[in-house]
Amino acid sequence: MNLLEPSGWLAWVYLLLAGVFEIFFTTTMKLSNGFSMQRPGYVVAFCAFALCSFSMINLAIKGIPLGTAYAIWTGIGVLGTTLIGIFFFHDPTDWQRMLFLGMLLVSVIGLKLVSN
Repeated sequence: MNLLEPSGWLAWVYLLLAGVFEIFFTTTMKLSNGFSMQRPGYVVAFCAFALCSFSMINLAIKGIPLGTAYAIWTGIGVLGTTLIGIFFFHDPTDWQRMLFLGMLLVSVIGLKLVSN
């Protein structure tokens, strides 16, 4: 038995990690200044985080239905990236935006609750 094969809770750990790496790769994409060679370290970091994220989602979908995994992966990425944008890049925080982010969070939690 391969210890890295996802079964049950391990697939969810892979999915969570995939979402966290997605937050990192979107943040480094912003910091790269349009993949500018003036900031090559961020371009390299983006590639590394993207590879990690896609590797983790690939493992997660072996144990979680594809649609569920993809929705949660992107939901984690959207929520995390939005929070990074608010706290570090001064993105707007109007009530409508916060309402819809809250609805997204409820949806991600709901998908986890109704999934295996």
